Amino acid sequence: MNNEHQIVIDEVLHLLQGGNAHAGLKKALDGLPANMRGVKVDKLPYTIWQLVEHIRIAQWDMLEFSKDGSHQSPNWPDDYWVKELAPANDAAWEKSIKQIDDDLEELIGLVKSEDIYKKIPHGDGQTLLREALQAADHNAYHMAEIIVIRRLLGAWG
Repeated sequence: MNNEHQIVIDEVLHLLQGGNAHAGLKKALDGLPANMRGVKVDKLPYTIWQLVEHIRIAQWDMLEFSKDGSHQSPNWPDDYWVKELAPANDAAWEKSIKQIDDDLEELIGLVKSEDIYKKIPHGDGQTLLREALQAADHNAYHMAEIIVIRRLLGAWG
């Protein structure tokens, strides 16, 4: 592997882990009171719980697409957004966060071990690089929304 290739991989990994100009999930959720997970702020279409679940579902879909030719993506947009405003309990919250973390680690493992430029055989031109960048971009976008909701609720910093 040449030096330029390693630089790209290192930057993608840093981006996936919440580096550079945006907060990672742990920081976005750190100190969030449990009773605010399902609070809907006026004129915003979703709660923090719905955003967390959306991040989980979308990231899982990108990961599975990257590695499994038989993967069937959920129906867009209905299956990417949960209807429930809040998690059923703390266990549901923790399970969702754990899956996000586990799937992210698996995606990071793919980026470290696979050819990020090779076209995904069952795709229509996508590469692992594209999927990893899309996951990082998507996650950062919605983590920023979580922080905005927290600010509006008076529960940030």
